[in-house]
Amino acid sequence: MTNLIASQFRSTFRRCVVMTTLLLPLPAMASTWLLQVGAQTGDKAHQALAFLPNEIWVHSGDSITWTFPTNEVHTVTFLVPLQMRPNRFTGCSGGGPPDGRTPDFSVYYGTVCVNSGVLSNSSALPNAPTYSVVFPVTGNFKLVCLAHPNMTATIHVLDSSTPLPHDQSFYDKQADRQRADLLSDAMASAHDHPDSNDVTAGVGHIMGNGGGTQTASVMRFMDATKVIHVGETVQWTTAEGVTNHTITFGPEPDPLNQILPSANVTLDPDGARHAVISSPSDAVHSGFITESPQDRTGLAQAPLSATHFRVTFTQPGVYQYKCVLHDELGMVGQVIVLP
Repeated sequence: MTNLIASQFRSTFRRCVVMTTLLLPLPAMASTWLLQVGAQTGDKAHQALAFLPNEIWVHSGDSITWTFPTNEVHTVTFLVPLQMRPNRFTGCSGGGPPDGRTPDFSVYYGTVCVNSGVLSNSSALPNAPTYSVVFPVTGNFKLVCLAHPNMTATIHVLDSSTPLPHDQSFYDKQADRQRADLLSDAMASAHDHPDSNDVTAGVGHIMGNGGGTQTASVMRFMDATKVIHVGETVQWTTAEGVTNHTITFGPEPDPLNQILPSANVTLDPDGARHAVISSPSDAVHSGFITESPQDRTGLAQAPLSATHFRVTFTQPGVYQYKCVLHDELGMVGQVIVLP
C-alpha cells in the first residue's frame, strides 16, 4: 500500500512539473543577445558608425543588449513607423529627461518610441555603457542612431516556435568582420593637401547591406596644421558622406546653437561660408558643414548644405581651431600665420 501511494505521488508530481513548465511565461525562457554600437581605432581617428552587426533574428520575448565601446556618441533608437525623426537632443518626445531617453530594458511594441539617449564610452566611465530593449511581439523593426542619419539596422522578431537562423557566435563573428571592413575602409580614405591652403574636414562614405546602412568615417582634419602669411585664406571642405563637423576658433557655442554659424560669418557668391580673423582670441564658428542629404522620391528636394568654410587671417599669430562635435576624438588643428 505504501509503495502504491508513493507511486501515485510521484506520478502526480511529474504531471505538476510538466504543467508548471508549460505555463511558464515566455520571458522566463527568453534569451538575451549581445551586440555592439560603433567601433574605433586606438587613436580614435577612424570610426565605424554602425550597429555591429546590423541585422539579427530573435524570438518574441527576447532582449538585445547593446554595448557602447567608443568615444563617439551614439543612440539606440526605435521610432514609431512614419514618425518624424527627432534630433539626438530631444529623442522620444513627450516629457522625461532632456534628451528624451526611455529606461533601460524598455519594451518595444512598435507603437511607442524607445530611445537610449546619447551614450559613449568616455574616459570618465570605468566600463562601457550598455542599453537593452525587450521585444515582446513579432515583426521587423528598424533601428536608428539619432546622432548619425545613415546608421541603421534591422531587428527580425520571430514567433518562439520558429527556428532561428543564427546563434550568438555567428553574430560575434559577423560583428568582427564588419568592424574590420569599416575601419580598414576608413583608414584608406584619409588624404592630405600638404601643398595648398586646403584642409579636408573629415572623410567618410556610406555603405549598405541587408540590414541597413553603415558609415566608415575619419574624424580628423587632414593636414590640420597650415603655415600661411598675413592676408591669405584657408579653406576647409568636408568629404563626409553624412557626419557633421565644425571649424571653431575660440570658445565653442552652446550645444543647441552649434548647427548655425556665428554672426561674424558671411556668405561668398559661391555659397561658401567665410570669416575674417584678426586675433587668436577671436571667436568664429562655422556652424555644421556637411554634404546634402540624399533625396527621396515623393519628398521635397533637400537644399544644398554648406560644405566649404573659409577664413582670412589679417594678423600674425598661432590660431587654434577644433570641431566642437569631435574634438575629444582628436579632431583639432592650428593655423600659423607669418607676417
